[in-house]
Amino acid sequence: MDWNGFKVFLAIARTGSLSAAAKHLSVNHSTVFRRLNALEDEMEGRLFDRFQQGYQLTILGEEVLSLSHTIEDSFSNIERHLVGKDIQPKGRVSITAPNNIAYHYLPAYLSDFKQAYPDIDVDVVVSNHDFNLDNREADIAIRASAKPPEHLVGKQIAQIAWSVFASPLYLSQNQAPNNMAELSQHKLIGACEFLTHLSPFQYMEKHYSEQISVRTNDLVSMSYLAETGQGLAFLPNDQTRQGVQALFSLEPIMQSKLWLLTHPDLRNLARVKLLTRYLSDCFKKDKRLIV
Repeated sequence: MDWNGFKVFLAIARTGSLSAAAKHLSVNHSTVFRRLNALEDEMEGRLFDRFQQGYQLTILGEEVLSLSHTIEDSFSNIERHLVGKDIQPKGRVSITAPNNIAYHYLPAYLSDFKQAYPDIDVDVVVSNHDFNLDNREADIAIRASAKPPEHLVGKQIAQIAWSVFASPLYLSQNQAPNNMAELSQHKLIGACEFLTHLSPFQYMEKHYSEQISVRTNDLVSMSYLAETGQGLAFLPNDQTRQGVQALFSLEPIMQSKLWLLTHPDLRNLARVKLLTRYLSDCFKKDKRLIV
């Protein structure tokens, strides 16, 4: 059986539609449709019931899904092992990074890297979510984490202090607080979704939940909400820019650890090794960060 058919099957099972699966796999709609039909012909049965609202697994599809996860892991292991044998400084490397790192740090870093290694192409995937490096959703991950997954390899490349931020507009209408105790007199911008697990926002919810005027799941969005005067924001210091200013430090409540990570099978791949080493040096030299 063709592994591409199983990849299409898994993508449809996870996304619920042909169009979403095609987008996830970076192929066209007709390719997904053709590969699904070919796989169903081989299976001699329907894997999905087609409804107006999307595709749902049949009983046969549920059985195949359970088996496909094992097949996917095996193929991912083979792919990583073979790719990791490549010793040439050329090819494509994908790197995932949170929004602000991708916006304000990586562009300058990668510009110089491309000049030094013109045969290495870099894909930057901007996301605040953790990508699965086991399945090569990315080759390298820059993650802010107190403790990264143990099965990945890499190192801490920087620390980023956090502060309470405000905009000139907000401060023109309110007395600036000097410490945490004074926050009870101010409106605050809170977090939702995955950001709520970070200690500053847990602290905010515990002590100042009644002061929260708006919540968001993105730190960049939080800084722009602060800029329009909607409240004070707890932010890492790499969010400093015109429009918002740090008032006082959040230490010891919060300090982000920035990690540069990859999968063990890829650490000796020439292009991955070159890029991780280069990025590590760039972050260490960057005056905006605490190394």
